[in-house]
Amino acid sequence: MHAGRSEASSAAGDGGLLVLLVEDEQSIAEPFMAVLRRAGFRTELAGTGAEAITLVSAHDPDVVLLDLGLPDMDGRDVCRRIRAECDVPIIMVTASGAVTDRVVGLELGADDYVVKPFAPHEVIARIRAVMRRGRREATGGERQLRVQDLTIDAGARRAWRAEVELELTRKEFDLLLRLARDAGRVVGREVLMSDVWDVNWFGSTKTLDVHIGWLRRKLGDDPEAPRYLRTVRGVGFMLVADGPQAQ
Repeated sequence: MHAGRSEASSAAGDGGLLVLLVEDEQSIAEPFMAVLRRAGFRTELAGTGAEAITLVSAHDPDVVLLDLGLPDMDGRDVCRRIRAECDVPIIMVTASGAVTDRVVGLELGADDYVVKPFAPHEVIARIRAVMRRGRREATGGERQLRVQDLTIDAGARRAWRAEVELELTRKEFDLLLRLARDAGRVVGREVLMSDVWDVNWFGSTKTLDVHIGWLRRKLGDDPEAPRYLRTVRGVGFMLVADGPQAQ
């Protein structure tokens, strides 16, 4: 068990969201956990990637703050492993501000990122933004959307093409749902990045194109003659339909 976790957990109040901090540097972890607790969060600490994977399964945290530089494995591999098991929001913490690193993290299923050195209030704001988006998804109003032969169950986070259920990742589902809510209308690239990834994005939107490509393949769509996902160059994307029908 990593040093400092028991103290962090026992010091936390009974209420509030549980944040799993994955960070091996005590000089960063301990003061930051104190900041999180003062902001009303409960905390758990993992000092390795293997420990983080175990604690996600054992404690079901509300959000994971995942440092990419871990002693036993690459943080991107940890993200991939966690995302394969559950949909917990993941905020990556990276020492690099390179756009390519951010894109890779988001493509692996991270919901947001922060760059070291960071201000604690910035991370807290991002945690709250990710959780607000999750609550919006859970209380979005519609139970099901139907677009062409697609059925999208927002509450259950499941989707079908005809009678066949689609095996979608968290972000693929979020992207399909967002487009379905405005089916028949073009949704701008920046709007999709903001609504699906919930980040202040000033760099490349390559990750959006990558996820659109994955989603197209799972829908069996032909990009040259799309039935479902149409690209409007320089603007955004549209889910082709007369319009979704909520039940």
